[in-house]
Amino acid sequence: MGGFFGVAAQQDCVFDLFFGIDYHSHLGTRRGGMAVYGKDGFNRSIHNIENSPFRTKFDKDVNEMQGHLGIGCISDYEPQPLIIRSHHGTYAITTVGKINNTAELIQGLFDTGHAHFLEMSGGEINATELVAALVNQKENLIEGIRYALDVIDGSMSLLLMNKAGIYVARDRFGRTPVAIGKKEDAFCASFENFAYKNLGYTDYKELGPGEIVVMTDKNCITLSNPNNNMKICTFLWIYYGYPASSYEGISVEQMRYNCGAKMAQRDTVKPDIVAGVPDSGIAHAVGYANESGIPFSRPFIKYTPTWSRSFMPTMQSKRNLIAKMKMLAVDELIKDKSLLLIDDSIVRGTQLRETTEFLYQRGAKEVHIRPACPPLLYGCKYLNFSRSSSEMDLITRRVIARLENGNVTDEILEEYANPETEKYAQMVEEIRKEMNFSSLQFIRLDDMLDATGLDHCKLCTYCWNGKE
Repeated sequence: MGGFFGVAAQQDCVFDLFFGIDYHSHLGTRRGGMAVYGKDGFNRSIHNIENSPFRTKFDKDVNEMQGHLGIGCISDYEPQPLIIRSHHGTYAITTVGKINNTAELIQGLFDTGHAHFLEMSGGEINATELVAALVNQKENLIEGIRYALDVIDGSMSLLLMNKAGIYVARDRFGRTPVAIGKKEDAFCASFENFAYKNLGYTDYKELGPGEIVVMTDKNCITLSNPNNNMKICTFLWIYYGYPASSYEGISVEQMRYNCGAKMAQRDTVKPDIVAGVPDSGIAHAVGYANESGIPFSRPFIKYTPTWSRSFMPTMQSKRNLIAKMKMLAVDELIKDKSLLLIDDSIVRGTQLRETTEFLYQRGAKEVHIRPACPPLLYGCKYLNFSRSSSEMDLITRRVIARLENGNVTDEILEEYANPETEKYAQMVEEIRKEMNFSSLQFIRLDDMLDATGLDHCKLCTYCWNGKE
């Protein structure tokens, strides 16, 4: 996924920029970057953060960089921010999003005289460089940013900094959030609104879908008004978002409580304890326990002081090993107990199956699984939630292909997405048997959407029902 942070201040902004970016470390796994503008012009630093955190890698830079304007990011893929020189002058740019029509856009740029792109080490073109090339197709920055947002199939939010200020743009369907914070003599832009609270900023506004603003130390001016249509990612509340975050005024932590309560209201199983898979499943489990009256407990604890995050390594086998090594059992809360375990989702199923086996080995009598989102039937087109190279990496699609003898159409998938159908029940039972769960019950899509408190039409549900 990735996240960004930007600051326009009267005084030096590097301290705020450093900690604002660091607060986005839960959103990305590969690279971090900072770019500032001050009396000496542009200065930039990018580091690999796969094996050590952002704060450690940039500790030296933060003491050497100076500037009153700054942008930075935590990135899952491409190195950024980039420094670009064009007919717009020199600017720095960083992005959050996913481009599905990369080849088409690149060919269009070549056809109109664009000379070349630099390839990254993996052979792909840097998506942020592509966005900059699109911006440069127009005569001014505002038209260029608007053009880039319009022609990209997928999602794209960005920060663009030149010597005059920082341009901030939110994806045209608002699939990712952008919040503006304000304090005396400074404005900031952030993916996560909690990231600026401890730095002395207060909420100023949330950008609407497709809205473009420009920030200086004195003001934040809207350059392009927001669109009416929103399709914000529901996974921001279910999984991605940090508990202290809120999007569209809806608290992540409270939404997860609501989600757990919705699951409890439809459940008939009476386990001894309710537990959440650390970390994102915990709040859902608290909501379930509060609603059901079944005690919340922590039968296993994640050991985090030295282990990197389980999705950090590039090899799936290594991710699975690290996930297993991090889990420490509290045997007294497991042996001879019936456990109901809530996780944010089931993607491939590997880690949850191993967690279940781990609990059985420790003496659990039953392990009932309650995912906090419906079955994932489609790979994410917008934010790379399920970063699979193929939708067949999803356990649901493997099971459906087996049940349908490989004949899987959109019409058939629609039946499997409907919790009222026999096909849905058959799919869930097949997953339960394959994963060796005592029982398996997914939250319903309508219940999950209700738990946000937003109108359903404003929420993206593509990965569950294929509808944009």
